Amino acid sequence: MCLWQGYLLEESPSDTTEIGLAFCRISILGELLSSMEPAQSEMSILPNGKSHDLAEDMCVPVKTLLEKEHNGTHSSRFDDPEGATAESEEFLPNGDGKKPVRFTDFEGKTSFGMSVFNLGNAIMGSGILGLAYAMANTGILLFLFLLTAVALLSLYSVHLLLKSAGVVGIRAYEQLGQRAFGTPGKMAAGIAITLQNIGAMSSYLYIVKSEFPLVIQAFLKAEDTSTEWYLNGNYLVVLVTICIILPLAFMKQLGYLGYTSGFSLSCMVFFLTAVIYKKFQIPCPFEDYTSNATNVHVISNVSLVDHGHAYHNAHVEDDSHCGPRLFTVNSQTAYTIPILAFAFVCHPEVLPIYTELRNPTQKKMQHVSNISILIMYTMYFLAALFGYLTFYDKVEPELLHTYSRIDPFDTLILCVRLAVLTAVTLTVPIVLFPVRRAIQQMVFPTSAFNWLRHIGIALILLTFINMLVIFAPNILGIFGIIGATSAPCLIFIFPAVFYIRIIPKDKEPMNSTPKIVAMAFAALGVLFMSMSLSFIIIDWTTGTSNAGGGH
Repeated sequence: MCLWQGYLLEESPSDTTEIGLAFCRISILGELLSSMEPAQSEMSILPNGKSHDLAEDMCVPVKTLLEKEHNGTHSSRFDDPEGATAESEEFLPNGDGKKPVRFTDFEGKTSFGMSVFNLGNAIMGSGILGLAYAMANTGILLFLFLLTAVALLSLYSVHLLLKSAGVVGIRAYEQLGQRAFGTPGKMAAGIAITLQNIGAMSSYLYIVKSEFPLVIQAFLKAEDTSTEWYLNGNYLVVLVTICIILPLAFMKQLGYLGYTSGFSLSCMVFFLTAVIYKKFQIPCPFEDYTSNATNVHVISNVSLVDHGHAYHNAHVEDDSHCGPRLFTVNSQTAYTIPILAFAFVCHPEVLPIYTELRNPTQKKMQHVSNISILIMYTMYFLAALFGYLTFYDKVEPELLHTYSRIDPFDTLILCVRLAVLTAVTLTVPIVLFPVRRAIQQMVFPTSAFNWLRHIGIALILLTFINMLVIFAPNILGIFGIIGATSAPCLIFIFPAVFYIRIIPKDKEPMNSTPKIVAMAFAALGVLFMSMSLSFIIIDWTTGTSNAGGGH
């Protein structure tokens, strides 16, 4: 009845008819809303996240509303937002040109270059100091093959993570675990990230505690028995934590650390340059500094042309070992496989960096990973090659200690040791971010960003790690076991099993090639885990220390 009157009133408008027409419009709109399903009528959010203003519909002519009702298009305004694919919800622009924010309270603002620096710094660890020793026990060609294989496996692992994240629209490692296996998956991923990165941070700070006093003592030429506070590693590690690590750990965004990550990588480039330079300055065989105390600094006063007689008035060692080996297999070769397998550990940091990347896409983040791993691959190989070609079979598990055997007061090597300490220190805040995020995902999954909680978690973590390093340094052996367990999970097993569970079976059946490769990848992770644990147990029972991690 009101509908018929509305059409009549529109034919002869007047003041009275205008009021009647408005009344009819309101009545028709009320009938439309009341006829909808309760679940639909309660939805007032559009897919783009903006509130639905009902006042706009009040001004729509009756004919327009009737046409929409007749064509069935009115219900599209109340469709389930989850009807769209997760990929478009998370990564593609909405109608207003903006991207919804998930897991963070800010849009991604980190540039491509800064993301490369952050991921590269996350990859780079103190393990680079042991790669020359690994090459001495494998040979140049076998080392190159293993390093290349591990780099490609790491890229494939990142690919699995990014593809899984793209399918479900999630950019958090823990949430991928929850989507794949529910709460147990989420807790497993969060605990693995927490233990792995706490172990890494503890090892970094232990390096600061043990090496920093020696560097200062060498610069000052202080006595070994000196009791000055600045030669006490416990004081120095606390000072470094408070003055450098803590302010960086308070940053809200990981992207802000791109500058410090760039500086950290510059320190490692300086280390690499010094290693290459020293190859052409140190003869083979070399004379130990401790074997002839009267020849301190003699290396700088002799001719380096005749490598068979490097030191005047000094004992000449046998130079039969002064030659490179392309392929070597010995009792230590098996230990290098876990070291290399974990040389590119960065997977806990991949998704946080992805979240903060400006205009993030799966392809763009894969390019970030490709460039970062390529840079680290090049630095790893060059550092191992020139370190090995300098000392050959005489190289020690820690490369810089081998240089100290020649001249512990060499200014260049002291500067290199200081640069490595700086790089290790600046890596700690990068590694801390995924731990804090994992704790928040496990304990406060639905809470918004809070500065007090953000700062509090960092303070508790760094205080706990400093106490471990100062009062329980032997606990690092326990973290060796944890690292041998958690690292294969984060690099190999979790990305593979998450991918198998998350990718729909109608798109990729279980017998499809991608999922078969993913299953083989997970099995490889189990193999690496078994090898690492076996070698650590052998070391404990024999009292040696040959197994080590890439970080």
